[in-house]
Amino acid sequence: MSKMNKREQDQKRKGFATQDIDWPNCYDGINLLDDKKDPKETMHFKKGDELPEDLKLSLLAKNPQFVELEPVENILPDQQNERPTRKKELTLSDLPGVGAATAEKLAEAGYASLMAIAVATPGELTEAAGVGEAVARKIINTARNNLEMGFVTGEDLMKRREQVIKITTGSKQFDELIGGGFESGGITETFGQFGSGKTVMAHNLAVNVQLSKEEGGASGSVVWIDTENTFRPERIKQIAEARGMDYKEILKNIHVVRAFNSDHQMLIAEKIEDLITKQNIQVKIVIVDSLMAHFRAEFVGRGTLADRQQKLNKHMHALMKLADMHNLCVYVTNQVMAKPDTFFGDPTAAIGGNIVGHNSTTRIYLRRGKAGTRVAKLVDSPHLPDGECCFNICEKGIEDVK
Repeated sequence: MSKMNKREQDQKRKGFATQDIDWPNCYDGINLLDDKKDPKETMHFKKGDELPEDLKLSLLAKNPQFVELEPVENILPDQQNERPTRKKELTLSDLPGVGAATAEKLAEAGYASLMAIAVATPGELTEAAGVGEAVARKIINTARNNLEMGFVTGEDLMKRREQVIKITTGSKQFDELIGGGFESGGITETFGQFGSGKTVMAHNLAVNVQLSKEEGGASGSVVWIDTENTFRPERIKQIAEARGMDYKEILKNIHVVRAFNSDHQMLIAEKIEDLITKQNIQVKIVIVDSLMAHFRAEFVGRGTLADRQQKLNKHMHALMKLADMHNLCVYVTNQVMAKPDTFFGDPTAAIGGNIVGHNSTTRIYLRRGKAGTRVAKLVDSPHLPDGECCFNICEKGIEDVK
């Protein structure tokens, strides 16, 4: 758009009185402020006062010595161009190729917002609404353009990182190891042998997330996907009472669902969106205990490995999308195997292969230590160095080794 001429520029610039002005409300027969005011009424302005727009323009035309305009450089760059028209906020029905019936199908499948559409794949929309792949791509691109999902600067990402929530473990040494606590916006995986503390940590986080942010929590609710029948309300009660908390209120904010196979587990993960958007539950942590139990049992032999990994990848992508879109923490526990070709060192390795390794933002290896302690080793993190710490399991959950 072309630059404004001087008259248009003066209209954008603020006007200030150069001296005390006692000006009639009616000037040259034109009521300058309000048609309902008495024309005999007088306006009073002191030197330096900002003048109303109509009065400023009238004085510029008749008595410009009474007006001082702000410098041109003070006008924002976008104000120097013609005033842009306000962008209309789109709804699902406004998207190309989406009618009332298609919009209803998308909403029922969990795609009720433009953000949900923008982060979906064409295949997902095709399956959910029955539209062609070309139409699905067009729908997604329009949603992304409307949300301006383009490049952002590192500075913008740094500001976004300030919104990340850190959920305390209860152990200062453990918190320091992982940068202040289990963080939202990603998947944190713990793996280890049975009895290493994975499920204890899950119960611990289910209580801690309900603390206030000042206390190291997120004042939020919990979704627990239980694949191994490991959730115990008695343990939640024990942790809460040991900390002087009302265990009944804590249990009310924990939503547990038993997954009976891998398909059921994947469906549950996709339905968490409904809890957040439709039921308005402030979910701040999703716990999957354990991630691989059903996949390991159902897909046996090398012949089914590719199918298993493909389904597992889709499942973890759904969890990652939840974490990113709703700024919540996803905590998954994982089983292990012993590598027979390891002659020196610890032969324990997490199962799930590279799919789990690449999709997990942070990976922590838990093992038994000396004198009943547990050892946590940070194996992988995008920004933290490797390290390890010791902690104890107690009535309050976990605590530092004394």
